[in-house]
Amino acid sequence: MSIEYVLVSEGEQDEPIELPTEEDGSLLLSTVTAQFAGASGLKYRAGGRLRGLRLVEDRVSPPPGGWATHRYFCAFPRASAPSPRPRCSDLIVLGLPWKTGEDAVREYFSSFGELLMVQVKRDAKTGLSKGFGFIKFAEYEAQLRALGRRHMIDGRWCDVRIPNSKDGGAAAHRKVFVGRCTENLTADDLREYFGAFGQVTDVFVPRPFRAFSFVTFLDPEVAQSLCGQDHIIKGVSVNISTASPKRERGSRSQLLGWGLLDGAAPRVYSWPPEAWPAHSQHSGHAALAPHTPHSAAPDTKPYLKYE
Repeated sequence: MSIEYVLVSEGEQDEPIELPTEEDGSLLLSTVTAQFAGASGLKYRAGGRLRGLRLVEDRVSPPPGGWATHRYFCAFPRASAPSPRPRCSDLIVLGLPWKTGEDAVREYFSSFGELLMVQVKRDAKTGLSKGFGFIKFAEYEAQLRALGRRHMIDGRWCDVRIPNSKDGGAAAHRKVFVGRCTENLTADDLREYFGAFGQVTDVFVPRPFRAFSFVTFLDPEVAQSLCGQDHIIKGVSVNISTASPKRERGSRSQLLGWGLLDGAAPRVYSWPPEAWPAHSQHSGHAALAPHTPHSAAPDTKPYLKYE
């Protein structure tokens, strides 16, 4: 079959270009995209309706009557629909002073963005404040800004959280655990480095030094995108992981400290790796206290790891 030229335009009303066919009568898609970047096929109008041409192995086949019977224009992939914007939640404000009313709460939080709702909960009998209230922003970005910090309202520190969430909902996903830190890495070093990825709202470096830190971002997506990565900061290789209060126990190289669950606040230890004993193989013990020359019998209480 001899080579023929096909009239193809970008849009139905645009000026066409003649494109050559192959010897078998098909038109290579690469020939089309060389002239019309992003095109995914061809279509034509027949009897007032649009028809698409068959595409097999990057070859566009002619219609039943042949190429000369119609004029063709490009088909392009439809743009993917934008992901829906996150919706704002009702936020609970904890620790409000008894004297603080709706006007004071609205005045304070309006600096973060437009407010749709402000409510201070009061006792039905006395009318006195219960020390907490609710707010709702119009924009999700304003909600993120409010969740990313503590708030001084009428001389008292207050916390903003998503209701029914022990850790403040999105707040837990905005914090990352930075392991393998050295004493040379300061909070300013971490803030400057991670600030290149997104706005940093808080950096926590334990004192005394414990070889890890916590970094909190304004945007939870930034925090989650860094998890599982190694980063070099001032010549120090650190590892980023999710910041959770406790984890399933892992290898001994990952152990940072264990506290006894004895009904009181857990104690956190920072023992060097060589002080850790082998895992107990009986009684379900998670770990034993480090060996010392005069150590007592191993404690049989369960342990909780804190990172």
